[in-house]
Amino acid sequence: MSQAHDTVYFMRIAHTSDWHIGRTLHGVDLHEHHAQYFDHLVDLVRSEQIDAVVVSGDVYDRAIPPVSSVELLSDTLARLADTTHVILTPGNHDSAIRLGFGAQLMRPNIHIRSKVASVAEPVDIPAVRGSSPLLVYGLPYLDPDAARPELARCCGLDGPLGEGSVSVAEGAEEQQDSRPTIARSHEAVMSAAMGLVRADLAVRRADGRVNSLVMAHAFVVGGQASESERDIRVGGVDSVPAGVFEGVDYVALGHLHGAQRVSVPGAVARYSGSPLAFSFSEMNHRKSTAIVTFGDNGVVGEPELITAPVPRQLSEVTGTMEDVLGEGGATYVDDWVRITITDPIRPQEMNARLKQRFPHALVMQHSPAGAQRPQRQAIAVNATTDPAQVARQFVEDVTSLPPTAQEQAVLERALDQARAMERSA
Repeated sequence: MSQAHDTVYFMRIAHTSDWHIGRTLHGVDLHEHHAQYFDHLVDLVRSEQIDAVVVSGDVYDRAIPPVSSVELLSDTLARLADTTHVILTPGNHDSAIRLGFGAQLMRPNIHIRSKVASVAEPVDIPAVRGSSPLLVYGLPYLDPDAARPELARCCGLDGPLGEGSVSVAEGAEEQQDSRPTIARSHEAVMSAAMGLVRADLAVRRADGRVNSLVMAHAFVVGGQASESERDIRVGGVDSVPAGVFEGVDYVALGHLHGAQRVSVPGAVARYSGSPLAFSFSEMNHRKSTAIVTFGDNGVVGEPELITAPVPRQLSEVTGTMEDVLGEGGATYVDDWVRITITDPIRPQEMNARLKQRFPHALVMQHSPAGAQRPQRQAIAVNATTDPAQVARQFVEDVTSLPPTAQEQAVLERALDQARAMERSA
């Protein structure tokens, strides 16, 4: 963990996102692991003199979170608000209405920006230690279908929007006054929202320089996805061009679970990534919290990534049953593991033996070394379908090998018994 800056004229922001409180990993409850990260975040805020924490969407994992998740978030926000400002926005997993309920009753330091109509109403973080103030524009996740009517009302469709932010949707009728509608795409609604942000920022900067930060939950072109993000495509398109965010100092992105930089002209933009790994595709991620330093004229240097705690490592083990149960698997007995056994024939009681050796195994599969997985062809099962053919294909799909003569004999006896039972019924 870095040492706190002693120099004046600096403001420090912690950027995090995609908490997904309430999520499970292959059926394993992650509640305690979330709690460890939040303890780490509270300590980080105190030790690093963090002036605000921004959480860019997917606070919860689902629209109606379990009670334990609500209690954990409540406790975490209370502890953070004792020492800093906290700004949250809903993502595509959250319910904006439920997350935003009671926002006006929150502590003065807790700000929930869940309404589309409020995208151009920033949270004003006052100047500290001689720094410039910071305007934080919190954009909730903008689902094109839900956001277009509200954004159209906000900007009147003839306001100071960015280029390309509004257009006539193909096949759509124009309004009675001939003004165009906002197109049905993530790019269009985000462009409209950013047009409103830039217009408000221009007014506020008329009297002098003020720093700006935009929180957004979206798939920005150039970002690298993993397996655990929910598909947000609308009309076959899910991405937003990076240039849409031009005109602000820092873009605090959420949605992608890997920490990464995105190129935005004239701005620093990055995904903080999720604090925990939510799939095996993330086992090589460095989970972290980004600390952004603002000077009098925008972001100073590159954001600093503070490594998040790893309660249990995700690992992958591949080999024969003998190797995996021997020295080959010794390093991974305490990890969450995905195990692939490569013996030519599926070992007897494979799962039970692996689970005894690896108590935290999440995925156990058999894939013979060198075997070519046959391309599966669906069989339309009807009254004329040969049950033996279905059974043979099932064995081949599971083992990657056709049934042996012994297995074929077992299948035939089972089918004969089933037919006999059917005749006697």
